[in-house]
Amino acid sequence: MNFDLTPEQDQLRDAVRALGRRYGHRYFVAKAKAGEHTTELWQEAGELGYLGVNIPTEYGGGGGGITELAIVCEELAASGCPLLLLVVSPAIAATVINRHGTEEQRKRHLPGLADGSQKIVFAITEPDAGSNFHRLATVARRDGDDWVLSGRKCYISGVDEAQFVLVVARVAVDDGNAGAGEAAPQKLKPALFIVPTDAAGLTWSKLDMEIVSPENQFLLYLDDVRLPAAALVGESLDAGLPALFAGLNPERITVAAMGAGTGRYAIERASEYTATRSVWGGRTIGSHQGVAHPLAHAAVQVELARLMIQKAAALYDAGRDLEAGVSANMAKYAAGDAAALAVDTAVQALGGAGMTTEYGVATLLGAVRAGRIAPVSREMILNFVAQHLLGQDKSY
Repeated sequence: MNFDLTPEQDQLRDAVRALGRRYGHRYFVAKAKAGEHTTELWQEAGELGYLGVNIPTEYGGGGGGITELAIVCEELAASGCPLLLLVVSPAIAATVINRHGTEEQRKRHLPGLADGSQKIVFAITEPDAGSNFHRLATVARRDGDDWVLSGRKCYISGVDEAQFVLVVARVAVDDGNAGAGEAAPQKLKPALFIVPTDAAGLTWSKLDMEIVSPENQFLLYLDDVRLPAAALVGESLDAGLPALFAGLNPERITVAAMGAGTGRYAIERASEYTATRSVWGGRTIGSHQGVAHPLAHAAVQVELARLMIQKAAALYDAGRDLEAGVSANMAKYAAGDAAALAVDTAVQALGGAGMTTEYGVATLLGAVRAGRIAPVSREMILNFVAQHLLGQDKSY
């Protein structure tokens, strides 16, 4: 068992860290508060090859895996720049298209995803169904050679800065159980469609969120959006379910990596402050156990989460999808809690300074709290672990 990164992964970590620190949290917050996007950082990361580290070399990527993309997510977050679109575009969309898309789709989309010139966001969550694909109300129907999509989506990240959105819909198909002379019963199967964000019938409205982030959330409306046959991900409807699940583990792993990086950032900021701040008798406040121990505890939790992220990414890259599913959910659970603990502890250690924009810690409170809810809640992760690891009956 080897916990060391390869030399190439070490170089990647150092290079991404250097890039992130050149921009830093002040840049991230300034963009968010101005209602702007981190365009410069995204473009430079793409030009340097960091956005496409998990994309095959034949499509312009780095030829690595989710391990490498998790490094990029973590190090940018550890520099105070947690970029959510790393999760939805390179992690989810690129993985789905690479593993289950047609060759035409790979050639059309992967090079742009690799260099950052193209963004594809992900739309599964709905107002009534959440992310339960069994209850999704967004449907796709055939009309000649075309597909027509209708439905609503919510909490869709970054639609305003993307060229395409990967939409999860349900399609009615015959279940194959019709008797002689009977109409075939229908069942609904999940299917994924690559939808241009300028498609007729596709509109969106911004959701106001209590999160300091340059990446926005939207309600998405699909009113008879007409698409060509080539918009369906894969060669047939049979690709829908495996394509959907192909994106979920990378999503959880990279969200976890972003959370771990955010936790590292908060602890580093607090540690720098408490190691130099003196109030009582000339001793630094960090020399008091009441200050140091909570920070040390948070550091332990972040490091434990990082180990689970490393395990989940290694399993996923090895093609061990079932084991990776459990580990990815555990990693997301651990990192969500660790990040929230780290940021809250950092705010407490800094006292009043912790609530100021200048010290750059309280600006992360909303994001790390959301990390315990999205993209999958702690409770649903516990359901998953109880069922798949402990052998319990499904509880929902």
